[in-house]
Amino acid sequence: MNRFTRYLRKIVYLEDGIDRASAAKAITKNIAFRGPNVIILACAIIIASVGLNVNSIPVIIGAMLISPVMGPILGAGLALGTNDTELLKNAAKNFIVMVVISIVVACLYFLISPLRLSNPTELLARTRPTIYDVLIALFGGTAGMLEHARKERGTVISGVAIATALMPPLCTVGYGIATLKVNYIFGAFYLFLINSFFITIASFLVTKFLGFESVAIDEVHKRRNPRIIAAVLLIMLVPSIISAIGTIRDNNFAINAERFVQNNKTIGSCYIFDHQVNLSGRHQTLDLYLAGEALDYTAKLILLKNAQSYGLHSDQIIFHEEAAVQHFNKNEVIRDLNSHYLNTIQELNQRITELEVELAKYKGAEKAAEKAASVGDTVKHQP
Repeated sequence: MNRFTRYLRKIVYLEDGIDRASAAKAITKNIAFRGPNVIILACAIIIASVGLNVNSIPVIIGAMLISPVMGPILGAGLALGTNDTELLKNAAKNFIVMVVISIVVACLYFLISPLRLSNPTELLARTRPTIYDVLIALFGGTAGMLEHARKERGTVISGVAIATALMPPLCTVGYGIATLKVNYIFGAFYLFLINSFFITIASFLVTKFLGFESVAIDEVHKRRNPRIIAAVLLIMLVPSIISAIGTIRDNNFAINAERFVQNNKTIGSCYIFDHQVNLSGRHQTLDLYLAGEALDYTAKLILLKNAQSYGLHSDQIIFHEEAAVQHFNKNEVIRDLNSHYLNTIQELNQRITELEVELAKYKGAEKAAEKAASVGDTVKHQP
């Protein structure tokens, strides 16, 4: 057991690969937002906004790769870990500059862009922060700070920038301001703050763990800093936990609703030809679109009672019976369905015949070309 323990310690031993002075210098250097950094940030924001506008994940990822937003966030964590008040002020000032530039550029883009939003779901996903975002930011920030502290740096910072997704929430805030949608503004900005804060906390913890050299401060400030961090941590964490609970509840409702529909496709001479799960708002609902013979009161009660076994309440199910009829003729429905399927089969057979003709033409042309080439080779080699 002692041998195994020594082996584990050897694997996770950090000292040989850590350069604290170089890490502190690199992080401090990347805090400032002026000159090229401002232009790069503006370009990254526009690229991310275009990506969200046209729902292109590769474009969004590209924007996150070139964005310099991680600088002041990691700088704040380093400042907290080393008790460097001046560095913390500088990081906070540049963080605010970065946020303002990003939101203004995104807002201007969405105001003048001729493109219509192709998928609002992509933006809505940036307005509901959960505990999962906290975990991503924590572990991403830890990896990012360790990468800066490594003597031989690789591509971890780029991966952290993609995983923590700091750019899209800022773009969503700009979209919310441009379109005057308050829920987009506050939800996305809170998500951005959560990501930023927990990356800062992670870098603070790594700084402490690795033993970066601290700036000398008095005992009052030394005791006050952890209290401030704990208070902000609580403020950030509680709403995200509440949001995560809501996300889990919505997901469970959607799964149960799908199972219920799949297992109750037909009810006597009535059947569910379509359904819709609604998760917007606080009250989830399941819309059932019925066809065939209209359900009577007793049949509906049986169906609603069955829904309870799937965790669905009766007030969450909404019946749409516009396509159902009171006097249902089963033979007519079967005849109509058979007619529909026969027409479909005939269309498919006709299409297959057309493709076979095209294929035969192609094969004939190919054989003719081969024959011509063979004749040409024979003539060429004759004395």
